[in-house]
Amino acid sequence: MKKLFFIGIIGIIAFEILKVYFIMPMPGSQRMNSIDVAYFLHSYRWLFRALFGGLILAGVMPVFQGKRKWIPAVCVVIALAVIYLFNFKMMADQMFKQPENLVFKGKAENVLGDSTIVLGVEYNGEAKAYPLRFIVYHHQVQDVIGGKPMIITYCSVCRTGRVFEPSVKGQPEKFRLVGMDHFNAMFEDETTGSWWRQVNGEAIAGPLEGESLPEVECHQVTLAKLFELYPHAVVMQEDEASLENYDSLGRYERGKSKGDLTRTDSLSWNEKSWVVGIVVGQESKAYDWNQLKTERLIQDELGGKAIAVAIASDNASFVAFERDSDTTQFSIRNDSLLVNGQAYDFVGRSHSNPTQRLKTIKAYQEFWHSWRTFHPQTKKYDGTK
Repeated sequence: MKKLFFIGIIGIIAFEILKVYFIMPMPGSQRMNSIDVAYFLHSYRWLFRALFGGLILAGVMPVFQGKRKWIPAVCVVIALAVIYLFNFKMMADQMFKQPENLVFKGKAENVLGDSTIVLGVEYNGEAKAYPLRFIVYHHQVQDVIGGKPMIITYCSVCRTGRVFEPSVKGQPEKFRLVGMDHFNAMFEDETTGSWWRQVNGEAIAGPLEGESLPEVECHQVTLAKLFELYPHAVVMQEDEASLENYDSLGRYERGKSKGDLTRTDSLSWNEKSWVVGIVVGQESKAYDWNQLKTERLIQDELGGKAIAVAIASDNASFVAFERDSDTTQFSIRNDSLLVNGQAYDFVGRSHSNPTQRLKTIKAYQEFWHSWRTFHPQTKKYDGTK
């Protein structure tokens, strides 16, 4: 009977560690295809706890009747410490919390600098911006823009910003950060407990596996560029409850983070190098950030369509457009896009006729390792079509 106690103690400790190991960035955990195992452990966590708890109870009396009572006592303390640590300290939604109060300010009241990089979202005449220095901690911000509920997400380990409608099969849904898979943040929906990837809004485990969240277009730009494009935009401000967790100096957004998972490679095509990723139809391609900064405008063909990728003079704001044909040539001057002699702003609105717009293409700044992982067939732009 004494053996049952120690089997139960070892089992509960191993289980609580493994349950978190597979969905957090621990040595080796994010480089294996373990999502099915992770979801199985999570789904049956109470069954495993009951099993190991029963073994502990079955052997608790005999083991404490022995001479060395301190041994089982120490084992119990260690088990309780592991349970507490891996359920209350190392759980993703306990480490990275959503803002308690969402506060927005316009250009006149905003205190953030012009070079601050934000995810900007415009919908139904309303424009809002979410600074990277805040959302890299929160990972998600649930908000309403232009009357539509949205979830603004960011994964600092992948350098991916995405915006989705929190709607599953037409029904509103709530999400919590549950962990990560292949270094990408995962969210769990409240209704079914399915797990969703941040990088593409796809459910990868649970009853809704294979479903996808509707994606909303966003632009990663500097605050100066945002206010130039949308003078009446409002910007998310600091949440007082999260002040100590923010990247207040904006090191991450400028590629100055020192963390192993969030650092930046200054050279091209390394694991942590920046790329701009684009998907057109069934094809995807990555454009080297260093090359884009040098050329300012890259014209290419992808998925049977002519496209253009441009970066602003601030070396931070970028955008992509579909060209009418391979013969339609773009040029860029003073951050205006010139197409057949007509000037457009950085979100594709004609200077002379704001109702006339270029067709934008979703473009994402991302670490090369992330883009390559989630787009295994991606092409690399090398200057030729």
